[in-house]
Amino acid sequence: MAHVHRLDHIGITVADLDAATAFFVGLGLEVEGRGSVEGEFVETVCGIPGAHCEIVMLRPPDGGCRLELSSFVTPDHVPGSPAAMANELGLRNVSFEVGDLDAAVDAVAADGYGLVGGIGEYQGSVRMAYVRGPEGIIVSLFEQAG
Repeated sequence: MAHVHRLDHIGITVADLDAATAFFVGLGLEVEGRGSVEGEFVETVCGIPGAHCEIVMLRPPDGGCRLELSSFVTPDHVPGSPAAMANELGLRNVSFEVGDLDAAVDAVAADGYGLVGGIGEYQGSVRMAYVRGPEGIIVSLFEQAG
């Protein structure tokens, strides 16, 4: 029996919820909702007594898998590695297909977010780049070549 029905969302914890939200909205995601969660439910699920967090749920234009950004009000967040590279254990990247990779890279660069490496092409089928987004999040942007 398969337990998974579908991929619902990817969750990322950030310190600056507004900046992270603005970054992903700038890429084309839409805010689906914003709210606050505290109490027994979140304490039980997270295993953190006194947990209280603000959440923004984002969705892509095609209605696919959503992105949840959360920022803890209490307890204080614990910093991750802002310069994490793709070979570090944990969440590797969040990936989005874009219509024009160069334009997307230029748009995030205008907001101060740069490439981790460069723009690569795989066997003439895909062009891709890793961008270092807010708080060190690696965001993979790719376009179908041709």
